[in-house]
Amino acid sequence: MREIVRLSLVLFVIAAISALLLGATNYVTRDIIAEQIRVQNEQARIEVLGEADAFEQMDPAQLRSLVENLGFENPEIMEEVYIGKKSGEIIGYTFKSLPKGYGGNITVLTGIALDGTVTGMRVVSHSETPGLGAKSTEPAFMDQFQGLSAGEPVSVIKSGTSQGNEVNAITGSTITSQGVTDGVNASIEVFGELNK
Repeated sequence: MREIVRLSLVLFVIAAISALLLGATNYVTRDIIAEQIRVQNEQARIEVLGEADAFEQMDPAQLRSLVENLGFENPEIMEEVYIGKKSGEIIGYTFKSLPKGYGGNITVLTGIALDGTVTGMRVVSHSETPGLGAKSTEPAFMDQFQGLSAGEPVSVIKSGTSQGNEVNAITGSTITSQGVTDGVNASIEVFGELNK
């Protein structure tokens, strides 16, 4: 009995020390990680709306109200919107959406110019299957969205040549392809409301 108590205490001490070390590591690195995410998002905004020389975040309460009025099935799909400006004039928007993919949420950044042209799309983060859904970060997939119209939803096709507002799915990864496209389509809907 005494041996069981001793082993339990040793296990408790090891677990407590491990928890303290993990907590300390998290405390030390959380600001660094937050800064890396901020820089990554800023760079992605520049990539999808390259004409802009400044970005201003839309008020989160205003965005939440707008998304609720649109009646999205999942209001949390739209995380943030930035207004892109050039020489102080609005030239477009960037939309950060969180659609569902095969392995969880995918963070999609979409740029749309005031004329209703999709200027770019980037998958910022994901937890998709390596070699399949992870191909959503490759230029061959992402660049298909550039130049599409924000006047109508984008659709995914599994085979054939894409036409109009269509993109080709990643082979073996239709769920991820549809998830990314859902994020772009949510951005298109919000853009339609902002650009009335």
